[in-house]
Amino acid sequence: MSAVAVSRVTETATATRRRPRNPRGRSGPVAIILQVLLFVMYGIPILWILLTSIKSSDEVIGTQASIIFTPTLDAYVRAFEGQDLWPALAQSLIISTSTMVLVLAVAIPCAYALARVGGRWVTIALALLIVLQMMPQTATVIPLFQIFGSWGLLDSTSGLVLADAALLTPFAIVLLRPFFRAVPIALEESASIDGAGIVRRFFSIVLPVARNGVATTATLVFLICWGEFLYAINFLLSPGTYPLSALLAQQVSAFGIDWPALMALSVITSIPILILFAATYRLLREGLTVGAVK
Repeated sequence: MSAVAVSRVTETATATRRRPRNPRGRSGPVAIILQVLLFVMYGIPILWILLTSIKSSDEVIGTQASIIFTPTLDAYVRAFEGQDLWPALAQSLIISTSTMVLVLAVAIPCAYALARVGGRWVTIALALLIVLQMMPQTATVIPLFQIFGSWGLLDSTSGLVLADAALLTPFAIVLLRPFFRAVPIALEESASIDGAGIVRRFFSIVLPVARNGVATTATLVFLICWGEFLYAINFLLSPGTYPLSALLAQQVSAFGIDWPALMALSVITSIPILILFAATYRLLREGLTVGAVK
């Protein structure tokens, strides 16, 4: 090795040693302030919901309502002993799972096609998908109500699943396209040289490589559909067929609001979502990061 090379290696090593270290996991003051603000914005309402769910109705609406009270689980007991909770839970699971499957069945091939085809028409298609996302949900309730009425889909789970799928499919296509674009075309070309057809290439190469994106999209669609409320209360006419999101509205009546029952149902409704979010947090974080940078 020449003297010049040795000198360059020495300078590089010295610069590396002098470089200030940023310990992993240490947050700056701006990050700490943002974390505190987010905790205040989201943590305090959640704490209020939890505290209200273990109060009695008199303690909630009383003039001396405070954080000092006698806890009670009467609201949870009434919720679990009621006849509406378990059918609503099953209905929410059916609607969310069916919508997720239907959305993926449509969005995956569409997103793959938009990722592999270029040109002006792709730009127009993506712009239309974004415009569809900007349309308020309330603007589609009356037209869908009339269409489902003529098709005999009102007050049926299949009609609500179809409405939710139409609402979330553009979102899923836009979210999935960057994941398919990240799959190298060279992998498909190599498989094509070996004699694999387009269907085999897609299911054997493209889909396994983009599985994190598909899983991320499926999780987000499930979470959004779980909390969907507007379509549920308009397209399901029988209260006995309501999902959990619509069951919460039944706690508000002309005679007042049963606050402990409402908050207890809110906590129970959130438990499956919290479990799913905790199980897929790492996947969501990595998937959304990849989708944002591609």
